[in-house]
Amino acid sequence: MAPPLLPPTLQILRRRFSSLVSPPSKVLLYDEHGAPDQVLRAADVPPVPLGDRDVCVRMLAAPINPSDINRIEGVYPVRPPLPGAVGGYEGVGQVHAVGPAVTAPLCPGDWVIPSPPSFGTWQTYIVKHESVWHKVRNDVPMEYAATVTVNPLTALRMLQDFVKLNPGDAIVQNGATSIVGQCVIQLAKVHGIRTINIIRDRRGSEEAINKLKQLGADEVFTESQLDMKNVKSLLGALPEPALGFNCVGGNAASLLLKFLRQGGTMVTYGGMSKRPVTVPTSYFIFKDISLRGFWLQKWMNSDKVEDSRTMIDYLLGLVHEGKLKYEMELIPFSEFILALEKALGKHGSQPKQVMRF
Repeated sequence: MAPPLLPPTLQILRRRFSSLVSPPSKVLLYDEHGAPDQVLRAADVPPVPLGDRDVCVRMLAAPINPSDINRIEGVYPVRPPLPGAVGGYEGVGQVHAVGPAVTAPLCPGDWVIPSPPSFGTWQTYIVKHESVWHKVRNDVPMEYAATVTVNPLTALRMLQDFVKLNPGDAIVQNGATSIVGQCVIQLAKVHGIRTINIIRDRRGSEEAINKLKQLGADEVFTESQLDMKNVKSLLGALPEPALGFNCVGGNAASLLLKFLRQGGTMVTYGGMSKRPVTVPTSYFIFKDISLRGFWLQKWMNSDKVEDSRTMIDYLLGLVHEGKLKYEMELIPFSEFILALEKALGKHGSQPKQVMRF
């Protein structure tokens, strides 16, 4: 079946702006696994030829996610091959040129993201097949388009995939100050779901509690506040939660489990404490608690590409409406070492680091 004909104006634009090769690119790559601030290095890459259905994208911004760090360290389940692996997994770019046989309605200047995400976003120019790229709106801050997939989409899927939630129901989560945690609070609010949030004890915890409540959190507790037998007495008029999200493990997961109602479900999507989840036998026998796991990469690599793109458009719509926000710091690509150090916690608590190209 012949590909559909493009509108004449689009054909002219493509002939005018398309080129056979990409511009030279600056990349951040590593040849061995190890500490990111030690093994990652900047390099110049020569121009790359464009295939007939390739799209060349000039990257605008890309974040440093914990999973990016884990890949470089060699501890993440799925990693790009070595040597010469380019860092990064998500980001936003601007179409620079398109191959002559591209059928997707993409023009130079359009904003696009790799969807599903793909390895190698920490570089100034990327050439990949048109099917990799999803056009997104360009009337939101670029750092939101760069980070919309990994964290906000995780929050949305977990709210929708495990337990049927109705307006007025409640969920409980630990790691509530994380980007996923903040997104859970705001997305739950949009859908009328109440949230009970657990944060670790630290200096400035009162400020963190206030920030989460400004986002729409119903209740926020520090771990030490939950060092009591009957935590459900703290709920007041809130219903017992049917669903919990665990990204910490250890004691924080145990505290979360205390809140769950009969037949409740805890979904684990991270393990920041690097401690195991320990569940009393009685929770299985007498409370019929279910334990599940969620990994966005596995979900997106199934048959969910079009679904995920629709959800990404929805999430960016919420950003545009001011209903979804989280703190980030844009830092120049040339200062990637500083961005890595901040992402690794070497400069204290820092917002998510997003490199601007």
